[in-house]
Amino acid sequence: MLWLSGLVLLATPTSSSQVISSTPEIKTPNLDLILQRTEDVQHQDPAKSRPYQVTREYKVFRGCDKEPFSEVIAEIDSVPPDMRTYKIVQTKGNLLGERVVRELIGNETESARIEQSAEISRANYDFVFLRRQNFGVEPEYVFAIFPKRKDKFLLLGQIWVDASSFRIRRIEGVPAKSSSYWLKSLHITLQFAELGGMWVPVSFDGIATLRLFGEYTLAGLNTRTSEPLPAAPK
Repeated sequence: MLWLSGLVLLATPTSSSQVISSTPEIKTPNLDLILQRTEDVQHQDPAKSRPYQVTREYKVFRGCDKEPFSEVIAEIDSVPPDMRTYKIVQTKGNLLGERVVRELIGNETESARIEQSAEISRANYDFVFLRRQNFGVEPEYVFAIFPKRKDKFLLLGQIWVDASSFRIRRIEGVPAKSSSYWLKSLHITLQFAELGGMWVPVSFDGIATLRLFGEYTLAGLNTRTSEPLPAAPK
């Protein structure tokens, strides 16, 4: 009996060590490497060096309405490195919807002039790794982003980075600073994809609360991306 008890005691540590060694290790990704590659990919994107035009359609909903009370189509021209202009080509319904759209696109075009100080980078944000998830076909890294200063062009929120290409696929958050008095609050969601060989936002969703007017939901979709037509000769 003593011999049998000793044999069991000798066997126990060996069995435990085998169980422990067979447990897979969960490795934390190299955050600095991910962020460096994400910044490099942004700088290499053809949209940073090639003029292009985007046609974007917005639908504006009031409160919990199922049907839009305003529809707006805008054309946005981007001429690198720091020029972006827009024009409203069509508006249906209430003109208040156009006013909201102008406010948002105005901020977008203004941010192009200070692009370096508004980009998703370690110069402008602190990053906290949250998780790795399969949002689409490829796995993605999810980061919380914290602006290093109060700026209407910076967002407090989250980003989704493609684990293979290191492109930013999704940005979601609220501006670190309000852009105007009448825009009380704004929550933005941007989805990115390749259009015309460039990596650009393809959808824009926002929930805006306006002073005196209440809450509105915006659904924006890029329907076309192309090189702008040359100006007609004078």
